[in-house]
Amino acid sequence: MKKISAKNTLIGMVLIPAMFSGAVLAHAAGIDQYDQDRSVKKPEAYGVDDRGVVARNTTGLCWHTGYWTPAMAIPECDPDLAKKTEVAAAPAAAAPAAAAATTAPEKITFSADALFDFDRATLKPNGIQALNEFVSAIQGIKYDLIIAVGYADRIGSDDYNKKLSVRRAESVKAHLVSRGIEPSRVFVDGKGEANPVTGNSCVGEKKTKALIDCLAPDRRVEIEVAGTK
Repeated sequence: MKKISAKNTLIGMVLIPAMFSGAVLAHAAGIDQYDQDRSVKKPEAYGVDDRGVVARNTTGLCWHTGYWTPAMAIPECDPDLAKKTEVAAAPAAAAPAAAAATTAPEKITFSADALFDFDRATLKPNGIQALNEFVSAIQGIKYDLIIAVGYADRIGSDDYNKKLSVRRAESVKAHLVSRGIEPSRVFVDGKGEANPVTGNSCVGEKKTKALIDCLAPDRRVEIEVAGTK
């Protein structure tokens, strides 16, 4: 039978009570956590000595008390368990902020007859009201460019219709600018009798009332707005 020396017995009697006395004192003092950081585990999970340092056994391992659970692991003693606990407790990553809603270029078509009298480029009262409503509608849009394109019907020469369509587009721009839109953001163009909406549905060449009425959809101003909400 192996004899245990008095020296070894004395060490065993002193070390073990010291480790447990620290844990009991820490719990009795009501120390529930090192600070408010959730990542810091409760001290009663580990035995501590009189200096408040976590006690270790002869193999260097931290001394677990009866309160210890894997969720209470600290990096100094149980690094693998602590890392898993921190990952599990980490809040879900915030969803990326929604990108600003981008509006596709919006094209609005105004009947030239609603904006102008036939063969004229001066805005009518109804045309002014329609453009005012348009300006109000784009107040919530951060627009980059507004394009006003005028068109004419096929009555008259190509050159005349081209100039008439440009004058109509310029009248629209002038009114938009008068309502506070920056001139540099408004581009105008005139397409004359190009791209007729009526196609070949209107018969005749003479300037009759019937032909003028039939070609009304071709006399128009298209306004295109590109920007973001």
